[in-house]
Amino acid sequence: MRVLYVGMKYDYGKPEHGCSYEHYNFCNSLLNMGNDILYFDFMALMQNRGKDWMNRRLLEAAKSEKADLMFVILQKRQLNAKVLRKISRNIDTVTLNWFCDDHWRFDKFSRHWAPCFNWVVTTARSAVSKYADIGYRNVIKSQWACNHFLYRKLDLPLRHDVTFVGMPHGDRREVIEALRSAGIDVRVWGTGWEEGRIAQEDMIKVFNQSRINLNLSNASVATDNRRLRPRSAKGKWAGRVLDRLPLGRKRGNVDEQAAGDCQSYFEQIKGRNFEVPGCGAFLLTGHADNLEDYYADGAQIVCFDDTDDLIEKVRYYLSHEEERAAIAQAGYQRTLKEHTYAHRFTEVFRELELPCPDLSDIMEGRVEPGETVELS
Repeated sequence: MRVLYVGMKYDYGKPEHGCSYEHYNFCNSLLNMGNDILYFDFMALMQNRGKDWMNRRLLEAAKSEKADLMFVILQKRQLNAKVLRKISRNIDTVTLNWFCDDHWRFDKFSRHWAPCFNWVVTTARSAVSKYADIGYRNVIKSQWACNHFLYRKLDLPLRHDVTFVGMPHGDRREVIEALRSAGIDVRVWGTGWEEGRIAQEDMIKVFNQSRINLNLSNASVATDNRRLRPRSAKGKWAGRVLDRLPLGRKRGNVDEQAAGDCQSYFEQIKGRNFEVPGCGAFLLTGHADNLEDYYADGAQIVCFDDTDDLIEKVRYYLSHEEERAAIAQAGYQRTLKEHTYAHRFTEVFRELELPCPDLSDIMEGRVEPGETVELS
């Protein structure tokens, strides 16, 4: 296909932060699935030429390029709703937006923008019925995944006992300190930690070279064995998958009053839940909404309940190398079988009746990557 890809190339729209999550995962996967990419970096164009010019250019590109699909990752309100509706209604291009945070952002954001597109994707199980309630039918429930074109099992020696890559949101500092106080050697990277940010390729090496890779939720776990409830002053919750989701927010914690605004909150699955196993590495993670639908706890990944449980399981799996390696291998096989973006996008394209190579050809490397043209 020809895909008009509308997303931010750089994290937070800042080149000094490196490329964004969606660039590394969505765009790279679409490209390596054989699609030609017309790259529309709306943030860079808006920063350089202004919001109105950028939206006029998007409409012009949609008319002139005649792409099969316009794949969009909204951030805030940079794109013009009228422009999106014109493209969706008047141009022979299927429009689709991947909503990243419907777990918490549906009511104040997604519900207003969904009608601008022919189709939307949500990763939130709870949002499917909400779309139906507003009369929007063209919604596809999908999930984050692993870009197997980038995240690979590498032949590297183990160097680290326990690692965590992510920003120090919530009580993550307390959790890391609890592990260290228990005599466990933990290395951490990310903005806000002493060692700072880590490059994408170095992060993949860390996953491969760690005996245990941690995935700490934003709310994380309290050091007195109680799970913290997510909270913020406005009762919003969530954040970025791998702390680098396209929407670029920081998450706080939800107080009891704010939590009452939500009938059912569940910690959100993150890209790391798939990317660590996709590197053939061992993942020790907090629980997340319907994570059990994707991996078997104790067989393909391992989940922990609270800080004491986390410390106990770290000690156990550091001393049971064969069992740890078997779980990592099982998670790796499950990921390549079911949980890559090639799987996710193939399912989406079939639903949209769009052309797509055979999945087995993609997974076995028999599909030539497409070409990328950056629109300006």
